[in-house]
Amino acid sequence: MSDNHLANETSPYLLQHKDNPVHWYPWGEAALKKARDENKPILLSIGYSACHWCHVMAHESFEDEKTAAIMNEHFINIKVDREERPDLDKIYQTTHSLLTQRSGGWPLTMFLTPDEQMPFFAGTYFPDEPRHGMPAFSVILQRVSDAYKNDHGNIQQQNIAIKDVFKKINTQDNNRTDKINAMPIDIAKNQLKKNFDEKYGGFGAAPKFPHPGNIEFAFKQWAHSLADHSEDFDILNTATFTLEKMAEGGIFDQLGGGFCRYSVDNQWQIPHFEKMLYDNGPLLSLYSQAYTIVELTIFKETAIETAQWTMREMQSKDGGYYSSLDADSEHVEGKFYVWTPNEVKKHIPEEHYTTFSEYFGLNLPANFEDKDWNLIKAIKINKLAEKFDLDIHRLKEQLSSDRQLLLKARSKRVRPDTDDKILTSWNALMIKGMSMTGRIFENASFIHSAQQALNFIHEKLWNENHLFATHKDDKTQHNAYLDDYAFLLDAIMELLQAEWNKDYLKFATDLAECLLKEFEDTENGGFYFTGHHHESLILRQKNYADDAIPSGNGIAAIALLKLGYFLSNTHYLTAAENAIKASFDSIKQSPIAHATLLQALDIYLNNGMTTIIIRGDALVAKEWQASLNKKFKPNVQHFYLPENIHLPIELVGKKALPETCAYICHGTSCSEPKFSINEVLSTI
Repeated sequence: MSDNHLANETSPYLLQHKDNPVHWYPWGEAALKKARDENKPILLSIGYSACHWCHVMAHESFEDEKTAAIMNEHFINIKVDREERPDLDKIYQTTHSLLTQRSGGWPLTMFLTPDEQMPFFAGTYFPDEPRHGMPAFSVILQRVSDAYKNDHGNIQQQNIAIKDVFKKINTQDNNRTDKINAMPIDIAKNQLKKNFDEKYGGFGAAPKFPHPGNIEFAFKQWAHSLADHSEDFDILNTATFTLEKMAEGGIFDQLGGGFCRYSVDNQWQIPHFEKMLYDNGPLLSLYSQAYTIVELTIFKETAIETAQWTMREMQSKDGGYYSSLDADSEHVEGKFYVWTPNEVKKHIPEEHYTTFSEYFGLNLPANFEDKDWNLIKAIKINKLAEKFDLDIHRLKEQLSSDRQLLLKARSKRVRPDTDDKILTSWNALMIKGMSMTGRIFENASFIHSAQQALNFIHEKLWNENHLFATHKDDKTQHNAYLDDYAFLLDAIMELLQAEWNKDYLKFATDLAECLLKEFEDTENGGFYFTGHHHESLILRQKNYADDAIPSGNGIAAIALLKLGYFLSNTHYLTAAENAIKASFDSIKQSPIAHATLLQALDIYLNNGMTTIIIRGDALVAKEWQASLNKKFKPNVQHFYLPENIHLPIELVGKKALPETCAYICHGTSCSEPKFSINEVLSTI
């Protein structure tokens, strides 16, 4: 039997390491017990399958017999997929920051005591040879092993200091206040404006990340300013200009659709080429919303192409969405995506090349490693048409045809690997994005795609009022985390606005009840990341700030507010309110880092959600919904409840009348039904 214990795992990341000469274990009692029994420190390596530097470290060190021998002699080696175990990743990223005073990342390399799994040395990527001011990984291994054997006193003192920090974190998490106000919202607006790159869009310097939460926050603050007759063009511009520049840049796949993880340069030209589901779901929502604010064609095209890419490349035949596409193919980052002018000339008509090259930047110097071109939109389409005296509609058709030819040619290349595990939380982000895009652009196929994914989760990852986090190879595992429950509840509330389904409402209420039962801190407010029955770990956190994905506490609060106002359920509203109060001190410390919770705070301070329930003729109702979908209105949700359906008791008062009507409730205050869409629009 091999001493590598990863062969029976389902995680694509862990399976990438099943043939390493390292004696890897998955996280679990077998490995932890072995560490205790042998009094060996644990080498914990956390990464994910699409991670470029994880691959580099694997090739350099974990596949190397000499390095593996040192690891096997001195450590119990544990591999963790951060996408399957975000609980472990969050804890050890936090402790990495405490030990190094630097932000973490992946691969995360931690050395833990065998008895308590407390970290005593931390890092991320280590090279196989001394480079970039870092010693070789083999040298690190020997030094850490020596320190563990010979320096117990200092390690124990360090562990005590870390535990003291954990106590402070828990104290902060439990510091609920009733003194909440809008000041963090105003500070966050100023922070966004200050950090905004007026030349290229985005916030701060390279590497540039999309930060969807910041953009959505900016949209909502602009809408409030418009309603107050003091339109804040600057805050709107931070959002729309950023989205426009991203859509024109190389971070967006100009042939196949979908966004890469981040841009390594200021201009969004060269991405880190991995494509993550959790980026594309929120960005899909944002581009659809952006089109309702500023009807730029690029917003609509970007949303539709991203949705089409999702269905084409990221949706399994059973309905669930895959997790990610790798950055590398044939061990080279970006090889699948980049071109040379000569390659392009082989695949499109010769007479099209001049306009194609100018539009996609092939006439400019190579932008990828000085020899290849990652396609960007280098010129506005109307200016290109003017320059060559072409009809803009014919030019669009020509460029679209050329893109399809190149996409077909690209499909014959060696594809990046797909991480085909189904993650509940990331699926939920995409279900929300597909639902919103479907209803805004009246595209039934996008709504159907979202329904398929939700049906898959309900069938495969929901069992006896218990949600699971991952599914792969017909195996469902890992108790769901806060993000899974919260994101899925929020996604269902969005999908119900696209198309009513009583079973989905039942699923939403079941999720809400489980979320409160398993994650809520009923004494202090807020929600823990792990459930009350989860494995005991060295730290149990309430995560308030956004990171690569939105804050679970923020989305939980927003989703409970949505469902609470829809069903007039004060239990849900109170839990959301308590989460806002529990997180307020954290929000004040760094407002813009809490963009999602700021949106929950905004709902709370503006007297709740406005809920519109439409009853009556289906065709008329569809027209009303189309009108509502064209307007960007923050904190407004609308549902069409078909005739002749059984309504839950909370909605029986919203009965169908002889004429199509809308019931409008601002928070907990409801008005008489409205009988025209103009009346509805004038009251929201």
